[in-house]
Amino acid sequence: MTNEQIIAWSILILGWGLPLLHVILSRRAGPWRMPPEAGCPMSPRVGWLVMVLMLGPIGWLLFVARPRRKTS
Repeated sequence: MTNEQIIAWSILILGWGLPLLHVILSRRAGPWRMPPEAGCPMSPRVGWLVMVLMLGPIGWLLFVARPRRKTS
């Protein structure tokens, strides 16, 4: 494998693979399914996965930097 191929695979794995894995495994990403009374069919976690898939590292940075919900 050439150096260019190693760099390309590293960008794909570090830029998309690991952030996607982080969103999949994170408890803070939200539930996988929305409650029946919710208006949107897409859950928060699926939404974050789509954003990270489309935007790559920028989507992951948005996920990490999002404001936290306060629970009472």
